[in-house]
Amino acid sequence: MTSIAMTFDDVPTSLRDTTFVIVDLETAGGKPQDAEITEIGAVKVRAGEVVGEFQTFCNPGVPIPAFISVLTGITDFHVAHAPSVQSAVAQFLAFASFDDGDSPVLVAHNAPFDVGFLKSACAKFDLEWPKPRVLDTVQLARRVLSKDEVRNCKLGTLAEFFRAETSPTHRALDDAKATVTVLHGLIERVGNLGIYDLEGLAHFNGKATEKRRRKRHLADDVPESPGVYIFEDMTHRPLYVGTSSNMRKRVMSYFTAAEKRSRMTHMIDLAEHVRTVVCRTTLEANVRELRLIEELRPRYNHRSRNPERTVWVAMTEERFPRLSVIRQAHPAHDSRTAIGPFRSVDQAESAMAAIYEAVPIRQCKEKISRSTAMAPCALFEMKRCIGPCIDGAQDEEYSALSAHLSLLLTSDCLPIQTKVSEHMEGLAREQRYEEASVVRDRLLAFSSGVHRASAIRKLSEIPEFVAASPRFDGGWDVNVIKYGWLAGAGVVNADDDAHAVTQSIRELSATHMGSNTLVHETELILRWLSDGITRMVYISEGMSWSQPVIGQREHLL
Repeated sequence: MTSIAMTFDDVPTSLRDTTFVIVDLETAGGKPQDAEITEIGAVKVRAGEVVGEFQTFCNPGVPIPAFISVLTGITDFHVAHAPSVQSAVAQFLAFASFDDGDSPVLVAHNAPFDVGFLKSACAKFDLEWPKPRVLDTVQLARRVLSKDEVRNCKLGTLAEFFRAETSPTHRALDDAKATVTVLHGLIERVGNLGIYDLEGLAHFNGKATEKRRRKRHLADDVPESPGVYIFEDMTHRPLYVGTSSNMRKRVMSYFTAAEKRSRMTHMIDLAEHVRTVVCRTTLEANVRELRLIEELRPRYNHRSRNPERTVWVAMTEERFPRLSVIRQAHPAHDSRTAIGPFRSVDQAESAMAAIYEAVPIRQCKEKISRSTAMAPCALFEMKRCIGPCIDGAQDEEYSALSAHLSLLLTSDCLPIQTKVSEHMEGLAREQRYEEASVVRDRLLAFSSGVHRASAIRKLSEIPEFVAASPRFDGGWDVNVIKYGWLAGAGVVNADDDAHAVTQSIRELSATHMGSNTLVHETELILRWLSDGITRMVYISEGMSWSQPVIGQREHLL
């Protein structure tokens, strides 16, 4: 269903208590931005009863094409003395009363067409578009009715199927009346499937199984708040952990046919309880979800298997260090120089290949000791390794090389990027494009690993960092970060003393060290800090913050 079809973000409202304004337009055949409307027809209904009707011709300001007149029966004669489009649309909006506390839902058959013309008319004639909730009966019918029942979802077909008293005639009011019958027929059908409110209608995506629908009661006590929800079986064993800015709305969606994932179907079959953790900010909800998955290891979460183990490229700690793909929780917990995390071992190995192109670090995995007597390999002959295995005389030179590589990985990776980029460009000039693309992927993997590790290390070094992001209601979400982990969260309302409330949030934040911090948590915080709207409020004395540009080299490519 298109985004325009259903956007119900308010408190769940019974369908019986909802006012619907069903509208239909006839036009001169132009584009929506031309706003060439020739007729508006609308019907207002509530609790299955008609409470008002509206109809007017409109003067589109242009001649009506002959084929449109043949289709609709509307000619230039009908609209010659009709109100202007501006006046007619204003009258319709007044009839609909979208700004009243009743908050009607706008309904149309193929809503993008009708709503598109109405919005364009408002923009063209400087009228305020009220941004009503919109329901498209075409999209709803496609999810309620099967192809065995109706051959298509045209208004005429559906009106006949639901035995509408008024047949659609390509005249606005007649078509609106036919759509009323279709709407009521569809609502009756979803009611038989356990859908009784706007929220359920918004998430409806087909016929749910009877067993799944019977479990809708599990969402009854779930609050409409941001937070984390936990599905549990009959013994309260956790099955699945998720997060949402509106937990009740999200949990309800699991009991409709909109949820098509087979593993979720199995999970719902086992679920008997839903436990919730209300959170003050969206970041807190995301972090708590991550922590709970790591703690509970629910069987139906994909990332519940060793979520603390992430893929890195690190320098080994031995006499002649080399590069190795490792799995660790957080770079702050390891003394080795490392870049990452990477999404996969393959990506980590691509980053290693980029380093090998620029730095002659050894690639063999043998343990080299002072008594080791080995013949140099082909990489030494190709000058891609300085050969520490030849004799002990290489100790000092190799130590300098490994120290230089450590500096490149943690402070200035530009020499490696430049070297690899030059190789790529050389291959491209020789029209060896497939090889050039391989080198490109290596460069991107390396750049990503370096910059991600740099940002994570930098944030993990800051004792306390307070930042805030604006809320839709004029307030602010405030989060307290300590050494890269979330220590506290709260909300500053629009009429609060911002300084006092922020200070209280700081004082109530956790004080223990984040020794068990997951790198995924630090990355969640980094994404929040770099969203373009979050602002720094406080940072520990002597510290500074300027997040490295992730993928800086990628823009050059």
